[in-house]
This record gives sequence, structure tokens and C-alpha cells, in this order.
Amino acid sequence: MRLFDPEGSRLYLNRDEVMAFLAVLQDKDPGPRTFAETLTYTGCRISEALALTPRNIQYKELQVTFNSLKKRRDDVFRNVPVPHEYMRIMVVAHEIPRRQRQRTKVDVPLWDWSRQHAYELTRGFMVEAGIPPGKHRTPKGLRHAFGVNAVTRDVPITMLKKWMGHAQITTTAIYANAIGKEEALLAKKMWD
Repeated sequence: MRLFDPEGSRLYLNRDEVMAFLAVLQDKDPGPRTFAETLTYTGCRISEALALTPRNIQYKELQVTFNSLKKRRDDVFRNVPVPHEYMRIMVVAHEIPRRQRQRTKVDVPLWDWSRQHAYELTRGFMVEAGIPPGKHRTPKGLRHAFGVNAVTRDVPITMLKKWMGHAQITTTAIYANAIGKEEALLAKKMWD
């Protein structure tokens, strides 16, 4: 895994691009909005987001529980903390408390989209947000942005490994290789 392509172009959204992306989502319907915000606030993979059900939403704890799909096992889960405002919208938009009480609805996915539809929807929001073309303008760019943001905010690498569902700490360590504004933030912390 890497943060730059062979030509040196970044594969993650920078902080300004993430903020522009989130701003565009404010006016969107709750279903698409919560999906895109889930990718942004949790750093999950598209397939992991599409597998979410009401059972995976721990609204009182402000956590989302993901089945770590790349582990090739069905019993590897991780909890990722999320912002209160995000959770408030998730609870209302997807009727989480009501669906958690109904045995027939607790395990029904929150979004019934194909992976391709989810990808195109997310890319469309990025275009609308004015994010310039490039390999970073993808849902995976949001996952990488989550990792870079965590490192620049002093989240311990072991915690980030857990949140992102990485098997090896060496995979998570790539996020410490941020450049540009992100690197400047890290350097500023060193000298302040």
C-alpha cells in the first residue's frame, strides 16, 4: 500500500478537499449523505460500509462496528469512534433504535446499493466539491485521508491500526509518510 503513485501524485484527499467534500454533503438526501460521511469519518472500505446494518451502529457509544472484510474471516470486528453530529444524523435517517428492536430489520443493510453505484455516487460528490481530477479523487482517497488526518492529529499508530482494520502495523505506518500541508503540520508540532 502507498500514498503516492509512481509519478509522485498523492492518493489521498488533503484536509481542504475533505472539508469541501463534507460541505457538499450537507444538502444531500440522508441515505447518500450518511454513506459518504461513513467513508469519511471512519476510514472504512466501500464494501465494509455497504455491509453495515442497524446492529453495527452503537449510537449511545458513538461507535460504528465493522466486520473487517479483508481478514477473510467473518468474526473479526473493529469499533471506530465517530462524531456526535454524524451519529445523530445516522440515527434519524436510518431509524436505528426502531430497527434495532425489530428482529427482521436489525440485520438488513443500511444501503442496498451495488459497490459500483456507491463508488460513482461518492466520486460524483467529489466532483461537485471541486476536488481536482486525479487518483486521489476516489473513495479510497477518503480512506487514506482518514489515516493521514489521524497521524497529523497525534492519534497513536496502534489505535489507527485498530480503527482501519490493518493486520500489520507496517501497513498503518505509511500514513506517517504524509507530505505537503500535512507534513508542515507535523513539523510545526515539532518546533512549537
